[in-house]
Amino acid sequence: MEILVSIGVGLLFAGGIFLVLRPRSFSVVLGFTLISYAVNILVFVAGLLDRDTPPLFLPGAARLADPLPQALVLTAIVIGFGMTAYLVALSLRSLGEHGTDTVDSDRDAGE
Repeated sequence: MEILVSIGVGLLFAGGIFLVLRPRSFSVVLGFTLISYAVNILVFVAGLLDRDTPPLFLPGAARLADPLPQALVLTAIVIGFGMTAYLVALSLRSLGEHGTDTVDSDRDAGE
């Protein structure tokens, strides 16, 4: 199971980095979102979650799941949503002012 999760996180990171390196701003926003999803899964899996480990103490439970990674991932989801909304608004403003959505445009080089 760890191999599948590792491959999935690696694919999310690779796809996110590929999209961040694209010239269009929408691709960059999607790339940052994929990277944040990969980090969330990585932190969540670091909590050693099993099917048989409860997050709260129950009578007869030998091990407990660590609730800290769950709280960190929940916070990171909210922050990631805010960051994505800000980046979309920033890219739309750049599109409105410059007429193009490329990240590194040479239109302002002469000014």
